[in-house]
Amino acid sequence: MTTTTASLSTIEINGVTYAPIGSTPTGNRHVVVIDRGWIVAGDVSTDEVTKELVVSNAIHVFRWESIGFDGVLKDPKSSKLTLKTLPYPVKVPQCSVIFTVPVPETWGV
Repeated sequence: MTTTTASLSTIEINGVTYAPIGSTPTGNRHVVVIDRGWIVAGDVSTDEVTKELVVSNAIHVFRWESIGFDGVLKDPKSSKLTLKTLPYPVKVPQCSVIFTVPVPETWGV
């Protein structure tokens, strides 16, 4: 009896990328929830001088309806979600960050 094993980190079906359950996205792309209701996503780093969180290649999570925050994370291409590309990096004071969620490098792109 022969056993064949395939090793995949992700699989794409109909334009949606899936990852194994329990896997953690690699890279530095995050959805960042900021106080006063702002949510942005992008490549996260820390400004060495000011210690602010810097979100480059930023996208504003402008609006969503009836899918919940988990739906936003699962499917950034949903018709129930409005994303707006921001032309400049976003600097966020560390004390304003409520939480961040790591997402795949292609999230929202």
